[in-house]
Amino acid sequence: MARFAALPSEPDADDWADLALLVGPGEKLVISGAPRTPPEGWEYRGGEGVQMVGTAVEVGPNPEAVQLGAADVPEMVDLVARTQPGPFEPNTRLMGTYLGIRIDGALVAMAGERFRPPGWSEISAVCTDPDYRGRGLASRLIRAVGAVIRERGDVPYLHAAGTNATAIRLYEHMGFTLRRHVVFAMLRTPVHLGADVTSMT
Repeated sequence: MARFAALPSEPDADDWADLALLVGPGEKLVISGAPRTPPEGWEYRGGEGVQMVGTAVEVGPNPEAVQLGAADVPEMVDLVARTQPGPFEPNTRLMGTYLGIRIDGALVAMAGERFRPPGWSEISAVCTDPDYRGRGLASRLIRAVGAVIRERGDVPYLHAAGTNATAIRLYEHMGFTLRRHVVFAMLRTPVHLGADVTSMT
């Protein structure tokens, strides 16, 4: 669904072993916060990002947006694989409302919800097929998902890679404002867990 995890600011070997056991061998996960160096055998890719809040964003439904469900998952996963908006698994759609836009029957853009702390909801998996960019599809979907969030009385927020200047400019133009800078670490646990880890089961 969405493998995000947390660790102490200065994790020791036991903390990493616990996490590997929890997630399983050879599995991907994401940790945010201070940079941490994993032990040998882990794959690591880190990057800086921004967290932006949409308190002042104008939201509203869009007649072209359709709700996505189980039957749409293969196309959703394919679109994510081609556009790389961030972590997304086949069941991530269960975390909230996901809307898409179809052109000639094909799913060409989507956006949805992921984390929902009390009073807030994260707009996530914002992506558009490269052949259909520049038409305002992403902003329409963000406003439509934002309308669902506001209807519940929550505030929309989102994340973007610090290097994605195009997306950040779009979000700023829509009214999102910077809340803070964040660090994301994309990790993969060792394919073979050591005896010291498996003996903890």
